[in-house]
Amino acid sequence: MARQPVVAGRAEQLLGSSVIATAPVAGGDICTAVKLRLSNGRTAFLKTLTGAPEGFFAAEATGLRWLAEVEDGVATPEVLGVADDCLILAWIESGKTGADAAASFGRALARTHRSGAPSFGLDTEGFIGRLPLRNRPMDTWAEFYAERRIAPYLKVARDHGMVEAADAATIEQAVAKIGEIVPDEPPARLHGDLWNGNVLFTNDDRVVAIDPAAYGGHREVDLAMLALFGLPQLQHVMAAYDEEHPLADGWEDRLAIHQLFPLLVHACLFGGQYGARAARLAARYL
Repeated sequence: MARQPVVAGRAEQLLGSSVIATAPVAGGDICTAVKLRLSNGRTAFLKTLTGAPEGFFAAEATGLRWLAEVEDGVATPEVLGVADDCLILAWIESGKTGADAAASFGRALARTHRSGAPSFGLDTEGFIGRLPLRNRPMDTWAEFYAERRIAPYLKVARDHGMVEAADAATIEQAVAKIGEIVPDEPPARLHGDLWNGNVLFTNDDRVVAIDPAAYGGHREVDLAMLALFGLPQLQHVMAAYDEEHPLADGWEDRLAIHQLFPLLVHACLFGGQYGARAARLAARYL
């Protein structure tokens, strides 16, 4: 590892510890990431984004700390420092996927969800990727999901030609029925962006969740996102989750309704066929 003076200096301002070495980290879709070796013997992870929206890194830090409040809940990286232009976290060393770690993660996720949230939403706004995430609370999950999680991204995708008009209509019709489809449950404490890229199996047989878009919502949202892009060892995660915090009958048939949200976010960010895929899933409920 070499030492980038500008990056190291910024980290030192926030951490109060000297940075011995830095190294770029590949793999992020949005932020630039750097590994830091500190003089106190710790290793840290710094992420930056040029022109980051106001509150971008603060929202992530808030979400990580909120999730970490749950005793024996989902493990998250320790927040070491946060500012408008960057976020510094404890380094997580990745390892091999394993069934035991997956099962432990399933139980921990269930405990995090069961710890609850004050409302459907959050008292601060957030981000999902680079996009604003509207969190202003609403009384019911059906209202919140339709107005805060579907409508904003469907409009952007439709306005930019990422979703055809007929597909948008199909999605709207399905979401209008969510109160009939999804059973009533109290708000769960959600990670909010729990796709497989944000679930790290570590070298000490744990699982750590990163990059949250946290808020209070229906717990099946996190589960739907885990299933959407194929988490390794998912069957062990789900079996352990269901033992710890049993799911309502038919949950597997409801995953697709909650996958509409991340698919529309992907349509807004990346284009492609995500909008059409969302419409095919929505059509199952018509």
